[in-house]
Amino acid sequence: MSDTTARLRQQAAALGFDAIGFTTPDAIGEAGEHLDTFLAAGHHGDMNWMADTADRRRHPRSLWPEVRTIILLGASYAPETDPLNALDDRSSGVISVYAKGRDYHDVLKTKLKKLASVLVEERGAKVKVFVDTAPLMEKPLAMAAGIGWLGKHTNLVSRAHGSWLLLGAILTTAEFAADPPGDNRCGSCRRCLDICPTQAFPAPYQLDARRCLAYLSIEHKGQISREFRRPMGNRVFGCDDCLAVCPWNKFAEVSRESRFAARIETDNPPLPALLALDDRAFRVRFAGTPVKRTGRDRVVRNALVAAGNSGDTSLIPIVEQLLADASPLVRGMAVWALTELADASHIADLAKAHLAGETDENVHAEWHAAIAAIRTTMEPP
Repeated sequence: MSDTTARLRQQAAALGFDAIGFTTPDAIGEAGEHLDTFLAAGHHGDMNWMADTADRRRHPRSLWPEVRTIILLGASYAPETDPLNALDDRSSGVISVYAKGRDYHDVLKTKLKKLASVLVEERGAKVKVFVDTAPLMEKPLAMAAGIGWLGKHTNLVSRAHGSWLLLGAILTTAEFAADPPGDNRCGSCRRCLDICPTQAFPAPYQLDARRCLAYLSIEHKGQISREFRRPMGNRVFGCDDCLAVCPWNKFAEVSRESRFAARIETDNPPLPALLALDDRAFRVRFAGTPVKRTGRDRVVRNALVAAGNSGDTSLIPIVEQLLADASPLVRGMAVWALTELADASHIADLAKAHLAGETDENVHAEWHAAIAAIRTTMEPP
């Protein structure tokens, strides 16, 4: 081990990273071909940026021709408790573990820049740092660097940290010896596949994002398809099911990065608080977290799905108010939530009051679906 390698490993630990590995750009292997298959199947949904950047994403040298070594860093965000337990409390909106604290992009990038300065000082090398924002396939590179392996849920799994690692990368012109790649240790386990409430895995190591609740609640800009509303339960931002059930998590210790810890405002807030959010209140509650980037309308849309699944009729008044919301995303999902919570006569009265003035065709469709459901319930057996 060179002196610089040793110093990088020591400094990484001192900065709060829990894993570090070295690899080369060519070690990305067949990840580019797997990406092409994923895109050809349309499994990226409306994440068009993946297709738009596919040429650069296939190989790190397409992103930066001068790169000679890629250093992968992992930071644990392992929670104190099992996040699956929160799914039983239908009065709250469940937020994915990684999004409850400070935005990991900000936390990790600051650490990466400090670590990269070692390369500049000792080697005079050029460096670039990335945290999940550039067209770089960090997960296969992390496997190549020996940090872990790609599990059947398509996420990185670590022997020491389970499925709870956030990744960052330093690309550099300096050359270092590569670490041995990680070995796949999933064996015959299928827990991550079998727990998925929407069957988003067409096969092991394959994900159809269009069926993934994390994608639907965060990336998807339209209404949540009816097929996925009940399976969504009370998840309002992301989904941790396939991560949380991984048996390798038993070795993971709670994250030592205090900024990843949940805040009171983000620790699975009560549904009434989420449904009452206007844009200003949303930005205040979720300032500095990944949730803020998704925006108020999508989060309230998701909270309305959770309200419809809650069975809590005390939510009806606040949901009714959202029938007049400026966002058609919110109005449409408010219609569905009310069809789940209110009785048929009340829905009929609301349809008379709101349908004629509705200008959005998707919200119109929600109202007509609600009316059709009323007629079905009123038909004689």
